[in-house]
Amino acid sequence: MDLGILTNIVAQLAYIALASLALWGAFCIIMIMTRVGQKRFKNEASQTEFLDAIDASLSKGRFDEATEICDGDPRAMCQLTWVAITNRKLGFDKVKLMVIDRFQRDILADLEHRLTWVNTVIKSAPMVGLFGTVIGMMGAFDKLASAENVKPDQLASDISVALVTTASGLAIAIPLVLCVTMINVRIRKMEDLVSAGLTRFLDSFRTVLK
Repeated sequence: MDLGILTNIVAQLAYIALASLALWGAFCIIMIMTRVGQKRFKNEASQTEFLDAIDASLSKGRFDEATEICDGDPRAMCQLTWVAITNRKLGFDKVKLMVIDRFQRDILADLEHRLTWVNTVIKSAPMVGLFGTVIGMMGAFDKLASAENVKPDQLASDISVALVTTASGLAIAIPLVLCVTMINVRIRKMEDLVSAGLTRFLDSFRTVLK
């Protein structure tokens, strides 16, 4: 197969790969942002209001009422509270370990898994772009080697491939780096808020179980 035809085919494949990476990265970012939004209270006041309602029920021994407040709520604090109350017969120490494990395994680990895919896109996009650059330069040098007088317009398409793929790879990676930083900040805020809420809830829960 002629090298020029081969470089054109590979260049098209590079464009497809870059487009696929961009779509997958954007999809993962949207999914993570949605997930974080579902798992956290909007602010500390909202979480405090929820914990006040739970404390009011627990102080009167109304465990069923407390679980109804949490039931069906996707937010992390609500889910963890539900796990603790429904497993109260195991004892405080076991429930505490279970709640912490569920928070790490079901919530934080899930978000980290999704972030891993975004980081993979961030690393892969510039590499695919660099691969396209090499292919474009190979095509350009092949034309220079196979003809005595090469006009600039004959090299333009190969040089364009080299530049566009590199720029596309960086254009995909740079915004994703900023998005990952923003998401990590939100995850840390959620983690801090949930940790503070769990500390308060577990203190009240231990008192109720005594």
